[in-house]
Amino acid sequence: MDKIVIHGGVPLEGEIQINGAKNAALLIQCAALLGEGKTTLRHVPRLSDVRTMGRLLERLGCQVGGDRTLSIDPAGVASGALEAPYELVKTMRASVTVMGPLLARYGRARVSLPGGCAIGARPIDQHLKGLAALGAEIELRHGYVELRAKKLRGSAVMFDMPTVGGTQNVMMAATLAKGTSRLENVAREPEVQELARFLNKMGAKISGAGTPVIEVEGVESLRGIDHAVVPDRIEAGTIAIAAAVTGGDVLLRDAPVDDMHAVIAKLQEASVVCTVMPHGLRVQAPPTLGSVDATTRPYPGFPTDMQAQLMVLATQSHGQSIITETIFENRFMHVPELQRMGADVHVNGNTAAVRGPTPLSGTTVMATDLRASASLVLAGLVAEGPTEIRRVYHLDRGYESIEKRLRPLGARIERFHGAPG
Repeated sequence: MDKIVIHGGVPLEGEIQINGAKNAALLIQCAALLGEGKTTLRHVPRLSDVRTMGRLLERLGCQVGGDRTLSIDPAGVASGALEAPYELVKTMRASVTVMGPLLARYGRARVSLPGGCAIGARPIDQHLKGLAALGAEIELRHGYVELRAKKLRGSAVMFDMPTVGGTQNVMMAATLAKGTSRLENVAREPEVQELARFLNKMGAKISGAGTPVIEVEGVESLRGIDHAVVPDRIEAGTIAIAAAVTGGDVLLRDAPVDDMHAVIAKLQEASVVCTVMPHGLRVQAPPTLGSVDATTRPYPGFPTDMQAQLMVLATQSHGQSIITETIFENRFMHVPELQRMGADVHVNGNTAAVRGPTPLSGTTVMATDLRASASLVLAGLVAEGPTEIRRVYHLDRGYESIEKRLRPLGARIERFHGAPG
């Protein structure tokens, strides 16, 4: 296994280009199954999750090629197994979102149940509820979901709670259903909006993405297209906090400012100077960071994917910060590692009280999930002495070669291959 070693204490300064959004790219890869002809995706991040989705599409019969510019041709899917196997789904939950496209275009799908997740239970019951409302026949057998439908039909779907994956899965299925579907209490995340834009370019008729109600008028067919993936709001937010905690000054080129209002508001609450520029967002650390309180909420609230990173900022802020996690029940797994580095964090249920500023000391820490690993990188950037981060394969799922990305900003960070896990 690889490990990353960081020698902290250096302010990050300069410019960095924000990569394409992981969570948007994965779903657009799935949506390419719906199109007749080849789809070309540009500005695709080089991530292990993107490669995993590519392997799944190949397993289904697609021809997949390229790197930052990805081509997906689903011509061979009809003769394939139409199955997402356990060995792929267990490594990346987004694999279950092939259900909607496969069912809509090919009439059947067999997808492994995803099982447990390090950050808590993430069931797919809302996915299945929505697909059943569109006319899918669903069986659960031997750890797999088997779905069939000769022709999906438009219907009303009321989600019990906003679910990003469920909204995306049902929205994709509804594009080829007969009639109009009305999806209520849907997720409003920018990645849902991006998927809707992509599908509309393919010829779908979707309205309301970004609001609590989405309407989808089914069409006979969709076509493959050329599309550039939007920049990643979570990568941008992570680097913004890196600039803030290190006392730096960084321009995030092409940062999706309109999708980052909740994160920018918290940075400003901590006295960080955030300036919208013609080509992105400039983040300047203040002489003294102020405390900040945050509660994770579905979009447009503060994103759960930024909670761990904000906690690191809180360790360097003056006063007490209160961080409450309402999305996942087990998303404080980074806390013991930050405590080992000297962070003053006390957890009570789903709330963490953080007192700062606290000097952090480098040590060996273990990544437990994607965003937890990002928080350890941020902590390492401000810690005294070397910080060794193990199990960085979690990090590689959502951050492309982070050591290469941060070094031009001044970070003393290096990856070592073949390190013990």
